[in-house]
Amino acid sequence: MSGYGKWIGGAIGWAIGGPIWGILAFTLGKMLMDNGEPDEGSSNTNRSNRTRPGDFSLSLLVLSAAVMKADNRVLKAELDFVKSFLRKNFGSQQGDQLTLMLRDVLKQDFQVRDVADQIRHHMDLSKRLLLLQYLFGIAQSDGQIHTSEIALIREIAGWMAIPAGDLRSIEEMFQAGSPNPYKVLEIDVNSTHAEVKKAYRKLAVKYHPDKVLDLGETHRNQAKERFIAIQNAYEQIKDERGFK
Repeated sequence: MSGYGKWIGGAIGWAIGGPIWGILAFTLGKMLMDNGEPDEGSSNTNRSNRTRPGDFSLSLLVLSAAVMKADNRVLKAELDFVKSFLRKNFGSQQGDQLTLMLRDVLKQDFQVRDVADQIRHHMDLSKRLLLLQYLFGIAQSDGQIHTSEIALIREIAGWMAIPAGDLRSIEEMFQAGSPNPYKVLEIDVNSTHAEVKKAYRKLAVKYHPDKVLDLGETHRNQAKERFIAIQNAYEQIKDERGFK
């Protein structure tokens, strides 16, 4: 798997060390050895607090495993969803390697709060919100969101210091039927026109896809889904109320 060691050494920063690396170190080391490449990640001493694509992907991988196991079963639909996502975002070769890592993580018991704490301390809010959005997608992949999955995702959101309004707004995107536009914009149905506009402008800035551009264009495209949901909610309220 030529270049895999380079990806580990160059695309991962703060995820090396701490609970995330403890969960994945054995699997990563074995993959690198099997492919005849040095374990560059373990010797990388020039790590920064800036979140790199590898940090995001490993965080996503571990939290995905936790959510998939929340209802004490791992469904094929969930595994297929994650595999498809990884291949889309990292390419077929690297995506398949990450899927193999996921299978190993699914067999482990670990403290989800420790992982969330590491993410909270090193990942900015925009990327944590994107992680949360992805976790809801995992939970919904089999057509329904199990109560235990929702409970865990809410706990993860709290541990990652996600504001309650953001949690409710993102969760609303994954409810059955049409999302409530007021909940998406984190406002009340009795909000004034001015308050609606203010809420929209605030969320449009917070969730702008360019805030995760450093993770790569594919992650930026994923962030667009949330941005579009905010725009649609605003347009729906404008149409219903008849203001510009």
